[in-house]
Amino acid sequence: MTRFCQTASRCLFRPIASLVILLLPFSEMRAQGPEGIPVFEIALAESWIKFNVKSSTTIAGKFDNWDARLTFTSPDETTGALAIKIQAASVDTGSGLKNGKLKGKDFFDVATYPEIAFTSTKFVKTGPHTFEVDGVFTIRGVSNPEKLTLVVSGKGATEIKGAMVFNRKDYGMNKGIPFISIADHVDVTFHLKARRIAGPPLA
Repeated sequence: MTRFCQTASRCLFRPIASLVILLLPFSEMRAQGPEGIPVFEIALAESWIKFNVKSSTTIAGKFDNWDARLTFTSPDETTGALAIKIQAASVDTGSGLKNGKLKGKDFFDVATYPEIAFTSTKFVKTGPHTFEVDGVFTIRGVSNPEKLTLVVSGKGATEIKGAMVFNRKDYGMNKGIPFISIADHVDVTFHLKARRIAGPPLA
């Protein structure tokens, strides 16, 4: 004869408790990452992304809202993958007038294209602490191949200094600002603080 639970809460508790016990080891494994693969975390509060354009007046600034991920498939440094996503509307030049112009249709057009992104496709080691990173850069909905240069330093907490130069006209930013002479090339620099939180060190 089948024995019934004395209360509904007791009947419900048993399958839930069994499910928790089954899932617990898998959640712990996920937090640790795949065995033998380094896992890094970017400390956004200690990192930044800036840009500068040569012009008859200063046009330089930073982005306040962005995210970055650095992943590897093995301890080999050249298996790295870097993905950066920037909210274009978070541009900050220190000038409300310049911010408004950059957010407008002639430049970032943030209402139509809210995100700027770089996704790496290849890491090439060029020296003991330097890399060239090929990738796809997207801004204003236009994607082109671009190249980053990286300088890596530090132990435990790794510091990554990066730079990239792109031509704004390749992305449809052909217009200028009245009475201001603006160069075509935009210099982008960034500083990332990355911490290894699991897995072995990079080889």
